[in-house]
Amino acid sequence: MGDWFEIINKNVVSENARIIMFPYAGGGVSIFRKWKDFFENIRLYAVQYPGRENRMLEEPIKDFDILLNEVYKNLISIISDGIPYYLFGHSLGTKLVYELTLRIMNHNMKKPSGIIISGGKAPCFKEENPIYHLDDIDFIKGINRYSGTPEEIIQNIEIMKIFLPMLRADFMIDETYQRKEIEKIDVPILGLMGTDDKELKIEELKKWEEYTTKDFQYRYVEGGHMFINTNTELVAKEISGFINENVKNN
Repeated sequence: MGDWFEIINKNVVSENARIIMFPYAGGGVSIFRKWKDFFENIRLYAVQYPGRENRMLEEPIKDFDILLNEVYKNLISIISDGIPYYLFGHSLGTKLVYELTLRIMNHNMKKPSGIIISGGKAPCFKEENPIYHLDDIDFIKGINRYSGTPEEIIQNIEIMKIFLPMLRADFMIDETYQRKEIEKIDVPILGLMGTDDKELKIEELKKWEEYTTKDFQYRYVEGGHMFINTNTELVAKEISGFINENVKNN
């Protein structure tokens, strides 16, 4: 079995904090590699779900609770040495970030200094236009609207067949998740949303304010739903500002 977490910037000399990152459906560690150019004193960890990249030969996980349990189990060693840490999630990743924070708090472990909710609706909202159950052709058409999978892969049906089990598993988890009751976390939240995001309504992002006893703020980032890929530097700048403000206030 492959490692669940990879350090993106191993050469950090002075580690003031950590950001632990959770990608969107179909994403892996590779989408975060260029983030190392934007953080000097912060160590970056990215989760690698089974069924992709260096874990390609492993069975993808279709059940949210199983995925959550495995991630939590492997996260404990990263968050247990007292260094301040933040959880970042984009789209599917925001669901894991929220549920992990609840579990960490319920187990009386050191909680995150803040969480960053990127392109993700509050847990009470369920996906209105799911695609995970569609046949292969329509499912591939549906994926196209997110712009998260490279065009050359989407256009090559033989390559797509290799990625379909992983993609379908991720979308099943993402699109079936919903938590109707609001359970608050004692952690500040930064929300990020693309200016042209067609998958998220501003009300769905702002609803996160009801999920924390601490501060909630949100920012627009130029781009569509996948603005973390197209406008990475600005995303990093917003996260750095959030962390610096947090340090100043504590």
